[in-house]
Parts: sequence; C-alpha cells; structure tokens
Amino acid sequence: MLSKPLVSLCKASFMQETLMNLRRELHRFPELSGNEKQTAGRIAKFLKPLKPDLILEKLGGHGVLAVFSSGQPGPEVLFRADTDALPISETTNVDYRSVQSGVSHKCGHDGHSAILAGLAAHISANRPQKGKYLLLFQPAEETGMGAKAVLSDPSFAGFNPDYCFALHNLPGYTRNSIIVRNGTFAAASMGMIIRLKGRTSHASEPDKGQSPAAAMARLMASLPKLSGNGPAFGYSDFALLTLIYGSLGTPAFGTSPGEAVLMATLRAYLDSDMKLLIDKALALVRKMAETAQLTFDISYAEEFPATTNHPDAVKFVTEAASKLGLPIVEAGLPFRWSEDFAHFAGRSKSTLFGIGAGKTHLPLHDPDYDFPDKIIGAGVSVWQTLYERFAF
Repeated sequence: MLSKPLVSLCKASFMQETLMNLRRELHRFPELSGNEKQTAGRIAKFLKPLKPDLILEKLGGHGVLAVFSSGQPGPEVLFRADTDALPISETTNVDYRSVQSGVSHKCGHDGHSAILAGLAAHISANRPQKGKYLLLFQPAEETGMGAKAVLSDPSFAGFNPDYCFALHNLPGYTRNSIIVRNGTFAAASMGMIIRLKGRTSHASEPDKGQSPAAAMARLMASLPKLSGNGPAFGYSDFALLTLIYGSLGTPAFGTSPGEAVLMATLRAYLDSDMKLLIDKALALVRKMAETAQLTFDISYAEEFPATTNHPDAVKFVTEAASKLGLPIVEAGLPFRWSEDFAHFAGRSKSTLFGIGAGKTHLPLHDPDYDFPDKIIGAGVSVWQTLYERFAF
C-alpha cells in the first residue's frame, strides 16, 4: 500500500499531466477573438465531470462560467482566464503545433485556461463551506471586447463578485515568480483610425484635386511627438502614441490620391492621461485637415481602460505566494501592454498579477513563443491557496 504522501504525489503528478494535455490540446486548436466556439466546448467538456453547481456557456459570446456554491453566506469570488488566440503564424515545430493557418496561442491563454481548469478540479474535490466561487473562461481578451461582453450579458446579471483575480504569464521574469503591483498594473490603450478625405484628380493635374499626401506626411511626423512622460509634457504620467499603419490613395500611376488612412495605438498609465492624449491627437488632426482643406473623421477600436489593482486583493495574492514559498516581485512601473480584465476593477476588489515564465523565455506574441508547462503547477497552487482563504 502506498503511503499518504506518495498517494498525494501521484495525484499531483497525474493532475499536472492532465492539465498539460489540456493546455496542448487548446494550443493545437486555437481560435481568434470572438470565434472560440470549439475552445469553449473543450473547456466545458473538461468541467462537466467535475460537477459544478452551474455551468453557463455562450456567456458574452463563447465564454464559459463554472459556479461552485456552498449554499452558505460568504464572499463571492471570481477567478478569470482568457481563452482566445492571435492572428500569428506559428513557427515552432512542437508536435502539438497549431493546425489553424495563421492562428496560434502566442500570449499563453491556453496555459491560463489550463491553470484555471486545475482550480476547478481542486474545488470539485474540496467543496466550499462558505461563499460562492465563479471560474470564468473569458473570450475575446485580445480585442478588448470579452470582459465587457461578459459583464453586460443578462446571464451574468445575477452575479456580483466581491473579489476578482486574474493572472498572466510574463516572460523575462524568474520562472514561477509572482509579479504584483498596487494601483495601475497595465496601461490603458486604444486604437485610433484617422481618415483624411480630399478629392482625386489625374496625376498630371494634381492642382485640380485635393491630395491628402502632405497632411498625412505632417501628421506622421507630428503625432508621435504628442507622447510624453510627466508634467513637462502636460501629463500626470506616461503617455505614448505609436503609428502602426498608413495608406494613401490607390496603386494607380494615373491618379492623384483623394483619401488617406492613418492608424495609431494610444497608451497611458492613467485613464485621465489617455483622455488628454486623445484630445491632443484630435486637435492636431483637425488643424492639419483644415489647413489642407480636407475633411476627416476619426473612429476608435479595441479600447482597454487602465488595469487598476485593489490593495486588498494584491495583499491576498502576495500572502498566497509567500505561503507557497514563491518569489515575489513588486513591479516598479505599470506594464505598457493592456488587459481587458480592467473592466472588472470597477465592479469589485480586483487584481491582475503576473507569473514568471522564465528570464530567457521568448516574449509574448513572438511566433516561436510557447507557454511553459512547468509553471502550470505554481499557477494552480496560487489559485488553490486564494480559494482556500475564502472557502473555509
């Protein structure tokens, strides 16, 4: 007969392998934001034998929510993982590489989902004595649409979490370290689409049209200069405008262009600075367009508020990591990337934290990136420790 410690070790090893296999299955069949139907089906198939008190599917699109309730008074706590993939062609040569051309898991959402599935297995075997626990597998994080869609879904209206937690793997940090920060953890960001409209003419008679070429060139030179860091630039903190795309006219040598498009990503650590950066960009576009006698319109896409962590929730994560003996890193500055988990912050005491993927691990969104399976265990352990803080 096996000793109890050995039985526990065998169970842990089996669970690690099970979660690794789930992660690799999700990796092999990635789906873009808003199209996570098969991903959701695979996750729901894993969850159903664990017998949550409730499973909601098609939440906010293709979200899956597993609810474990004690039936007794206590906190309502939400744990969230993202499920969508990216429009990046995979260049890794692993045997579980993506079967979808031009689509792959290069941000580690397959790993985040596997970690949360591990918590579901733990709760199934260790039912709560108080409170209610929501395990959300959220779609469409990459476009900034998923969290808003979940929160506005009528099926979610009956839930009101007291605390919300999410993690993200972070290359460049020691494997299994836990990265925390009070206040802003990740920047606000927004895509800006600028259309300049003039009038086409024959290329031999540009004076008879109204080309946006000169105004486009001036904007390409001037818009990035709106970036700045601190009061010297008119901001409270960091603000950045990055040009990401431009087009002018059509590839026709006989035509002087009548329309131009510029696209930029705006980022700031504070929502107030984001508003100021948008206002500055809008004023500059208006001035350039009027000077060139052009009309213009501006639209926005992929809006992410700043992800602001609540100190109580950060404290709970830090204590869980300390209890597990995991290295704790306090980030000095917010991260410049964005996360739509930010939308949960206004609804509850929330925190997004990082788990180190390895100091030399390839960066997120790199075509060779692959989520490191060796951090699944630490991720699940942090979730378990947080869960047990509230449930017993």
